[in-house]
Amino acid sequence: MWVLAVISVMAVGAIAVITDAHNESKRIEVNKLTKEIELEQLRLENYDKETEKMRLELEHSKQILLEHNQK
Repeated sequence: MWVLAVISVMAVGAIAVITDAHNESKRIEVNKLTKEIELEQLRLENYDKETEKMRLELEHSKQILLEHNQK
């Protein structure tokens, strides 16, 4: 009877270790996805800023060209 109790305790311990490892793996995966989302948001912000800068440069170039053509 005591053998069954020992085996039960060991099984519960093994299941706890496996569950903890699985939970930690999922926590790491969630953290990774969160970081990837943050990185993608930064990329999009950078893209928007670069696009706006290029738009302003183009507008400036057009203005210079118009002024040059008027002379």
